[in-house]
Amino acid sequence: MILCCGEALIDMIPSPNEAGESGFTPHSGGAVFNTAIALGRLGAKTGFLSGISTDLFGEKLRGALVASNVDIRFLITSDRPTTLAFVQLAGGQARYTFYDENTAGRMLGPSEMPDVPEYVTAMYFGGISLISKPCADFYAALAVREAKDKVIILDPNIRASFIKDDSGYRARLDKMIAHTDILKVSDEDLNWIVPGDTSLNDKVSQLRAMGPKIVVLTKGRDGAGAFFGDGQIVEVPAQLVKVVDTVGAGDTFNAGFLASLSDSGFLSKSTLDGIRDVDLKNALLHGSKVAAVTVSRSGANPPWADEVLAVF
Repeated sequence: MILCCGEALIDMIPSPNEAGESGFTPHSGGAVFNTAIALGRLGAKTGFLSGISTDLFGEKLRGALVASNVDIRFLITSDRPTTLAFVQLAGGQARYTFYDENTAGRMLGPSEMPDVPEYVTAMYFGGISLISKPCADFYAALAVREAKDKVIILDPNIRASFIKDDSGYRARLDKMIAHTDILKVSDEDLNWIVPGDTSLNDKVSQLRAMGPKIVVLTKGRDGAGAFFGDGQIVEVPAQLVKVVDTVGAGDTFNAGFLASLSDSGFLSKSTLDGIRDVDLKNALLHGSKVAAVTVSRSGANPPWADEVLAVF
């Protein structure tokens, strides 16, 4: 099983009301939640670990997980409110304003850290759950604790405007990267983590030197690449589709990539070192296809496996 660990929230997506005035429609979301949903729909055995509210939005999130075949036994429930993210769209690009104080997802503490069973072979972390305390420390400690036996996958999915403690976040991220097997970053993430004028490839090399066996770099319309082994690089082009919006694009790319590696048997500590360039290329292509379906429709609405096959 792949256990996705991180935030679940409600994306408030702009939509006009009957009077034609601007309003918002609630959609289940969150970077790690989106990846879990997409993995479940693609047929990968998936669990989700997060703090979830008992409020009406928490019920909505639980229902969405179950409907997408995601195991919810790892949820940590409280009566605190659900995190809300109001989305603004400009040219198809999404910008977010978060309401996250004292929420069910944010207030996870060390005493709530669960035991992770042996059948979980890989754990995925990322998103805003790595920014705000106390949940940021909860997830970082969980990743470090489990890194010996589980494949650790990390996508920081950095929201710079949400970061209040830059130095603390960078230190936490560096510690997690050092215990990560597969690190995925966008070109924007990479330039934030490794500032300066050096090339993207040089910056990836700096990240690989910190510990990850594989670094996946996504570059929007310029495609994606995987850096691994002794300086090996595998690259694939982006899938060209008509973009409605980019909400959840990176999250569903991750799901496609990980589902492919899982199907090929590489998401375990004992098998990851045997991965080849063809395996990574196939995984990158699958991630690109899954993301292409997502951006072709409104909101974070990952495709089911048969939908991907129908398009590609």
